[in-house]
Amino acid sequence: MDVSRRVMTSEERKGPPRVAVEIGEAYRNPTEVNMSQIVLPCHSNHCGELSAGQLLKWMDSTACLSAERHAGCSCVTASVDDIHFEHTIGVGNVVTIIAKVNRAFTSSMEVGIMVTCEDLYTDSHWRVCQAFATFVARRTQTGKVQLKQLIPQTQMEQMEYSLAAERRRMRLIHAEIITDLLSSSTAQLGECQEYQDAVPAERTRVESVELVLPPHANHQVSTFGGQIMAWMENVATISASRLCNAHPTLRSIDMFHFRGPSHIGDRLVLKSIVNNAFKHSMEVGVCAEAYQGGEPQRHINSAFMTFEVLDADRKARTLPRIRPEPVDGKRRYQEAVARKKIRLDRKYIISCKQNEVPLSVPWDPSNQMYLSYNNVSALKLMDTINNWVLASEKNNVRLYTLEENQTLCFKVEMNVSGSAEQTFHLLSDLTRRKEWDRHYQACEVITQADDDDTIYRVRTPSIRKGGKGQDFILLASCRKPCDIRDPYLIALRSVTLPTHPPTADYDRGEVLCAGFTIWEESGAVTKVTYYNQATPGVLPYISTDIVGLSSSFYSAFSACSDFLEANKDSLATSTAQAKKATNTSPLRKEP
Repeated sequence: MDVSRRVMTSEERKGPPRVAVEIGEAYRNPTEVNMSQIVLPCHSNHCGELSAGQLLKWMDSTACLSAERHAGCSCVTASVDDIHFEHTIGVGNVVTIIAKVNRAFTSSMEVGIMVTCEDLYTDSHWRVCQAFATFVARRTQTGKVQLKQLIPQTQMEQMEYSLAAERRRMRLIHAEIITDLLSSSTAQLGECQEYQDAVPAERTRVESVELVLPPHANHQVSTFGGQIMAWMENVATISASRLCNAHPTLRSIDMFHFRGPSHIGDRLVLKSIVNNAFKHSMEVGVCAEAYQGGEPQRHINSAFMTFEVLDADRKARTLPRIRPEPVDGKRRYQEAVARKKIRLDRKYIISCKQNEVPLSVPWDPSNQMYLSYNNVSALKLMDTINNWVLASEKNNVRLYTLEENQTLCFKVEMNVSGSAEQTFHLLSDLTRRKEWDRHYQACEVITQADDDDTIYRVRTPSIRKGGKGQDFILLASCRKPCDIRDPYLIALRSVTLPTHPPTADYDRGEVLCAGFTIWEESGAVTKVTYYNQATPGVLPYISTDIVGLSSSFYSAFSACSDFLEANKDSLATSTAQAKKATNTSPLRKEP
């Protein structure tokens, strides 16, 4: 997404000085809201555990209060990202929910939610779940709300602020991508398998109606999003129970969007059915629709929930198979299989800590969105680190190092002439990197994953005489800024492709995290920073610079500066050529 940008100085990006706090008082985010609740029997289900629906109501209420504290007006829940419940909560435990705004956009904001639990008798604490919700500020009498920007004050706030932009991008394309993936995946699955002792899906169908009363609504008479989620969880639990004749445990809820509001007086119709049962888990689909009087039903929300049934040792039990209904039931059955794969990819790639993700992850269209997110978020995380150590400097080209958790990272900084947009345009095309980087012997495009993500094969020469060179399969994720507090960004990481296995002529190298951030310091000066989390395949090229025995990094980035200077007019030229081609196209209609 391109935006009009004004130049922002380094001091502006840092934000105003922090407000002084009294001695002994720790800094606290002004949007942070805490809720602590002791779990009573009235909050629990038949197993003596906190009802997931009750927890969702508390989470939504806390997040809404945080959003309204920042917006200064009423807010409504627009969407909730995937939620994975790591543990259950028993009666007598204390639940603590912390919510704070990570970033504000024009009229929407992302609120981060953390849920932890405390056992008062053993003084033990554990994490239950983490979630990200999007809230929209409601219009006022004077018109549309324009939210004030949030200024991060700590390294953690800066990281969440930066990642919020990438999560927002993923939300905006999520529905379209999931639809495409389901269409392509279900076409490859073939017919549903028939099992002799399978439970008919019709048996798990549940329908319930709720009348929206004032206690279910906020001060703007709109039904609380958390209340709707709680009602949806209730019917989904009944469906899951009918399949297994036992008490199920909710494990996860897929990302969902509220498609429209519900108000006091609405009749909310909730429908659920088990779409598919796997060995140890089942997927339940839930739909919420609202109506008043004789009007047609309005679609409010749909969600997919994953349940397990635990035995006495808290291990997942084997579940009975399900026999889908004809036509739509078979479609839902197949889509559930495809969603399960997507869910596993998402959990594997996004939920892992950066040092737990393998160097090269297999790429395919089903995990492209999550690999891209992981790629960008890893670079943004490195960009927020502030304890780098200056290792060498020559003619304003600076080499920094950082050693953490037995991992060595390095970054190179320099200022170049020209605009940030121009610099981004030139550096984002890896096929041109060989013009200034002697380590890039050749670079070819393998596939254009989408408008912002490309997979390349890069070949590098051997650093030892007579040795083999290396090749890398790299996913390049390029991002333009959302606003003036974001840099241009080019993130790189290794992936594996079955069409491009290692060859005998090259050693296969791997990149865990690398790339550029590009900031416009002034109208004619741009700050370029290159990051790399050193791996065995990368370290030989930079080791002598890090120990001070060479300054080849200076030569490479001086060549980069010369390359940018020599091609500083290429963006304007290519834009003019594209405009000319559009104007002279035979398909262009005359006014």
